[in-house]
Amino acid sequence: MRDVNALVDRMWPVINRLMDGHRIAYRATGGLIGHRLPGAPPFLLLDHVGAKSGRRRTAALVYFRDGDDVVIVASKGGHPRHPGWFHNLRAHPETTIQIGSRRIPVRARVATPAQRQRLWPKAVATYGGYRDYQERTEREIPLVILEPR
Repeated sequence: MRDVNALVDRMWPVINRLMDGHRIAYRATGGLIGHRLPGAPPFLLLDHVGAKSGRRRTAALVYFRDGDDVVIVASKGGHPRHPGWFHNLRAHPETTIQIGSRRIPVRARVATPAQRQRLWPKAVATYGGYRDYQERTEREIPLVILEPR
């Protein structure tokens, strides 16, 4: 397990560069490119503000719907620590997402244990890799519910 985590740590700079390109294409095309990729689950763009820096940032993330809400998974590929955007949303929960060409104001909150238990199978059905990520890390991977405001 340590070898896998060490590899994941070394891969983050490459993964971040790839995701930067994805995010740029998504935003530049108004969601025509990036929302749906062949063989991949749907992606949204999450705007967030740095908890410490105050800098505006955007992340491309897999999502699924739960009624009117949108749910994202703070997996960071099974890394031992939560992704930066998770900490940022806890500090600044009112934000905006982009799904395709549509921008939606939302309020973020962490799923309760009961909600996580209900939603986790939906997360895994959306992207099966989440199951492996949860097995790879000792932390419980949070689900973040984005409620329209």
